[in-house]
Amino acid sequence: MTAQFQGPLSDELRGFLQFKRSLGYGYARAEFTLGEFDRFIQQYAEQRPAWRLDQAILAWLASKPQRKAVSVSADAAVLRQFCAYLRRLPGRPPVQEPIWPQLPTESNFVPYILSKKDVHQLLELCKPLDRSRFRARLYRTLILLLYCTGLRFGEALRLRMRDVDTRAGLLFVEQFKGRARWVPFHRSLSRELDKYVLARRALAPTEPDDRFFVGANHRRLPVETAAGTLRKLFQKAGLKPSCGRVGPRPYDFRHRADSPVMPTPRTVPALEAVAAN
Repeated sequence: MTAQFQGPLSDELRGFLQFKRSLGYGYARAEFTLGEFDRFIQQYAEQRPAWRLDQAILAWLASKPQRKAVSVSADAAVLRQFCAYLRRLPGRPPVQEPIWPQLPTESNFVPYILSKKDVHQLLELCKPLDRSRFRARLYRTLILLLYCTGLRFGEALRLRMRDVDTRAGLLFVEQFKGRARWVPFHRSLSRELDKYVLARRALAPTEPDDRFFVGANHRRLPVETAAGTLRKLFQKAGLKPSCGRVGPRPYDFRHRADSPVMPTPRTVPALEAVAAN
């Protein structure tokens, strides 16, 4: 991702991003934050010819009242670093920073812990998924892989064929947050993945660089599509209301009640023969 800054601080924002990456930071999430701030400040400066940076920063942080305080705090941290960068630029007028709001830096969000009973129920609800038998197999496999390996939702959807070794029981997760890793999994999951691969071969190409999980386009499974389907399954299972931000999320498959420092690979939940179609 490369942001195209176009506002009155475009050169400075671009230089700040380059500076951070020259230090070895990926800065992908911060780049998104800077892009949003750039778009906001374009309109802000058009409406206020005598605008000031400190006032613009506070206006932007307050522009989304529904956001969680910890999310606003993360955006404010990026802009504080941006202001520090501006202060170091030679020949630039003094930077007037705002009085930064005191916001929490850690989330108090409590994840939803899915039980084996919950997972069984979700697997049963995968069976009648319409449009194709492959779709039922696809979401059964995705749920089991998330639950048994602890992968993040996005990591699972980005897996490629070459990253999944069912014989060795290993997944290779490409670089994320600055590192890549191998993830072992139980042989009971290997059997499920082999069944999925067999069904997948009849639908889509299986070259090493092809995505492991594919949807109707036969190339990849879009995040929005997968998240929407899982949300509906959560609702049908009675785990999540039809609206609101409560109940389990796709990300919550990776949480476990015991929270061990080094989690062992989970097996496919007991009643492994359930839906072994």
